[in-house]
Amino acid sequence: MRARVRRLARSRTLARVNWRAELETTLGRVERIDPIHGGSINIVWRVELADSRILFLKTHASPPTGMYPAEAAGLTWLRPGPLRVPHVVAAADAFLALEWIDLSSTRAHDEELGRGLAQLHALGAPAFGLDRDNFLATLAQDNTPAPDIQTFYIERRLAPLFEMMRLASDSTDLRPQLDKLRSRPELFGPPEPPARLHGDLWSGNVGACGGEPVIFDPAVYGGHREIDLAMLALFAPLSERLVAAYHEATPLAAEWRQRTRLWQLYPLAAHAVMFGDSYIARTAVTLDAVLASR
Repeated sequence: MRARVRRLARSRTLARVNWRAELETTLGRVERIDPIHGGSINIVWRVELADSRILFLKTHASPPTGMYPAEAAGLTWLRPGPLRVPHVVAAADAFLALEWIDLSSTRAHDEELGRGLAQLHALGAPAFGLDRDNFLATLAQDNTPAPDIQTFYIERRLAPLFEMMRLASDSTDLRPQLDKLRSRPELFGPPEPPARLHGDLWSGNVGACGGEPVIFDPAVYGGHREIDLAMLALFAPLSERLVAAYHEATPLAAEWRQRTRLWQLYPLAAHAVMFGDSYIARTAVTLDAVLASR
């Protein structure tokens, strides 16, 4: 345990050395830096500048090139919607600086989140995909547009991660099951236009401030609107008050709940690539359950 703590402290120190000079060149002298606990991907900080501004800063020991500028662009794409997103102060390959927001739990604002999410999705997108690639956590996300959601979801989302899983685990090859999914267009529900998605809307990427929901850490693209709802249900029960408010604003298609496992395949596969065996098994079981449904 002590060795792990030392490694973590050393990684934080190295990260600070890498980004501080660039941050000060961009925004001015830093007065104080405090680490913030939490998060499994980024190292995060509360930063006070000499001009009294307070920032939320995201860094990483080895960030993929373009990861933070892509996230900044995603926040900008979400900004016309009704839900609050953090204002981008500066973005570079080494860091992302955002306005500081004092967050609290969003559970008291489930109805506002449901309505706002429906309105955000209704803003739409030009295609299933996006005009630029970005990232889910540190995983590259291919957003090349596709003609329909089935093609986009299988070829741009699942297939690349399933191949990574196969290379990382000799005993796991889900490509035959993926071929079966290609032959089951009915599992994707009735056709819908592409929605403007947050793309990584698990419960940890939602908070509240001043009585309004706040969403952050996006991985945006144009996709099926049920995807964001499925992400919200991945690690915590989906609030029925949120669902009712969403459905009132924009009715959901019949049997949308039965498609939740389908849409959860992507984040599960991403976790399998990043964190290993238990998620590989869960991805395989979930895919079998999807294929067994009618």
